Amino acid sequence: MATGARWGMTIPFYDRSLADSRDLIAELPGLGYTDAWSAEVNGVDGFVPLAMAAEWAPGVRLGSAIVPVSTRGPGLLAMSAATLADLAPGRFVLGIGASSPAIVERWNAGEFVKPFARTRDTLRFLKKALAGEKVTEKYETFEIKGFKLERAPKVSPKIVLAALRPRMLRLAAEEADGAITNWLSPQDVPKVRAEIGPDTELIARLFVCVSTDTEKVRELGRWMLASYLTVPVYAAFHDWLGRGEVLRPMHEAWAVGDRQAALKAIPDEVVDDLIVHGDAATCRARIQQYVDNGLDTPVLAPIPGGEIPIAQAVRDLAPNRE
Repeated sequence: MATGARWGMTIPFYDRSLADSRDLIAELPGLGYTDAWSAEVNGVDGFVPLAMAAEWAPGVRLGSAIVPVSTRGPGLLAMSAATLADLAPGRFVLGIGASSPAIVERWNAGEFVKPFARTRDTLRFLKKALAGEKVTEKYETFEIKGFKLERAPKVSPKIVLAALRPRMLRLAAEEADGAITNWLSPQDVPKVRAEIGPDTELIARLFVCVSTDTEKVRELGRWMLASYLTVPVYAAFHDWLGRGEVLRPMHEAWAVGDRQAALKAIPDEVVDDLIVHGDAATCRARIQQYVDNGLDTPVLAPIPGGEIPIAQAVRDLAPNRE
């Protein structure tokens, strides 16, 4: 179906634990999925699912989308990445990013300071550390004194950056191996692609609900969108994409604490733009639009709420389906 494109799946799955995901993860290669990508918010961590998938789904590329740069020290981040790179030589991709104040400060007692600089500095440190160099360097946001991995990976992993707006997208293109984005429509892809050029890998997590109950999907989608798009970095992203005015009523209602009004203020077309839904064939065609518009690696995240169970959705959405 997606000739020349990668086709990823988010692991573990929303309706089950990592322990209960083994059999479905093991199915991914046979279904045609090329990638398995973890996430790290307030559920599983970003590395253990990939370590398990390295054994359960041999051959698939494994990636983190994303691990925050401010919830672990740089050395620990290097050790975790080196461990995965050793378990899956040549098929692990380390995705890192600034994350958000809620995750870094409220949940992890860290400091969300100078997010762009912290991400840039962490990227530069990791490139040296994962290559086996001894690092003694003062960066803008931290200082490293004499760190060297006990065992550097034989194949240093690629590093990709979570990037939503031009400065971070350009950093991803200039110094990393790719960019990861989120919450965009197929029509938004060319604008993002223009910032990174034709040769930088562009990865995006796409939330998918296999369901023909449009109103139910939109109700679910509004909750998801309100929780994300009110975060300052996503608000700025969608302002840049041109949705500032259409989302203004949502932001104003949210700012005064009126959650119900905020939900009602999100137009149907915004939900339909940003969440893939419909029957499986409609969803696959929509995902293909992202690829046709310049997305290299769609990473599907089937969400509950549709009439099709997630395990079946994973199978029905697979590139080998057709």
